[in-house]
Amino acid sequence: MITDTEIKSKGLRILTRSLGNVEAERFMALIQREPFDYTKWRQDMDEEYGLEEISSKAMALRSKTTEQGV
Repeated sequence: MITDTEIKSKGLRILTRSLGNVEAERFMALIQREPFDYTKWRQDMDEEYGLEEISSKAMALRSKTTEQGV
């Protein structure tokens, strides 16, 4: 298990690599100013998309980022 500090550091690196500095900062501001219930969000996603569709989208994104070296 990694520490909270390591999680925050890795998360920020991933965000900035994926979104760039400005958009990562905007994301952080949005998260801080809006209440966010991860469990509710996941339940809503599960209702909107089936497990296979979520899995295939995740695999496609993973392939895309691997090809781009991200």
